[in-house]
Amino acid sequence: MEHKDVLISGASVAGPSLAWWLARRGFRPVIVERSGQLRGGGYAVDFRGEVHLRVLQQMGLLEQVRARQTHLRSLSYVDDYGRPVASMPPVFFAGDVEILRGDLAAILYEATRDDTEYIFGDSVTSLDQDDDGVHVTFERAAPQTFDLVIGADGVHSNIRSLVFGPEADFASDLGLYVSIFTTPNFPGLDRAGMLYSVPGKTAGLFAAGDPARAIAQMYFTAPAVSYDPRDTAQQQEIVARHFAGLGWQVPRLLTEMPAAPDFYFDTTSQIRMDTWSDGRVTLIGDAGYAAGPGGNGTGNAVVAAYVLAGELAAASGDHATAYARYEQRLRGYIAGGQKQAAGSQAFLAPPTWKKIRQRNRFFKMLPYLPVTGLISRAATKTATAITIPDCYPVPS
Repeated sequence: MEHKDVLISGASVAGPSLAWWLARRGFRPVIVERSGQLRGGGYAVDFRGEVHLRVLQQMGLLEQVRARQTHLRSLSYVDDYGRPVASMPPVFFAGDVEILRGDLAAILYEATRDDTEYIFGDSVTSLDQDDDGVHVTFERAAPQTFDLVIGADGVHSNIRSLVFGPEADFASDLGLYVSIFTTPNFPGLDRAGMLYSVPGKTAGLFAAGDPARAIAQMYFTAPAVSYDPRDTAQQQEIVARHFAGLGWQVPRLLTEMPAAPDFYFDTTSQIRMDTWSDGRVTLIGDAGYAAGPGGNGTGNAVVAAYVLAGELAAASGDHATAYARYEQRLRGYIAGGQKQAAGSQAFLAPPTWKKIRQRNRFFKMLPYLPVTGLISRAATKTATAITIPDCYPVPS
């Protein structure tokens, strides 16, 4: 197989995971990232079951991920005064290994920086395919031609928009908005989290290692909210408006929010496409098949990276054959994660006080029910519902 230059858009999880495997399969990966640097902080992501862990082990990264896992011991639902009303077992929220998304991105970057070219602070502006490759122009860098281009740039994928069309053609809104940001650990949490709910809204705070820092999470349901994705002040005003007047630590969270260095706000959506590929271009992770909260998106993206790079190697770089096999192997797997995540709104922001009380009663009773093991297995079932080759060819 001749060496092939592959452009990957996106430096979060799917992109660097793919680059790691491509470099070892005889390809030359280049990653372009719109942000000027790696994105730190962020919410916790988890890996569940043997398939996720086996891929991390084969990458030689499992122990690094374990070394930086959150080790959250408890997650409690609280009332207006911070008094616990129910607790969630770790199996529900932490999987086998849980880590902050920013920490995972840093591990992947360090593992790939020596054999992957990174271009930060830039973005693709056009793609033109022909028999010679994909001719790419950038906002800042000089034009280049690549053999393949892969979009790993998230729900709002630039590559998907350029090649397949507008996001609205593929996005299915889950009806839930989310904001995540770093705050001082003013409650003094120690590897623990708290969640506070009123109908249609949940505010949370958890600390995962750094005693001075905590991560705030704010979820709410609402009709379509119009906002400028580049206007952080406007987004913070939307969050403040929806959570105004609530109890617990919500007023303090809203006070801390403007100073957060990593404020994030977005709607939650699933991406559904009839095909993930067009010619020499394909999509991976949230860019092609975002599941939403609870859909095993991070772990499944790491598995998808293993499969896509492996199929490209097995097909000796024949992208048409490799892309078809990639989709064939992953379609059902991805659909399971999306189905699992479809009910996340009712769990993260129950719509009524009755639903909130039902949720709390369930978790209060759970330790006394004989179904705990079944629930644990069910939480892992979709993450392991795939058979992948033990190994793919490595060029000599």
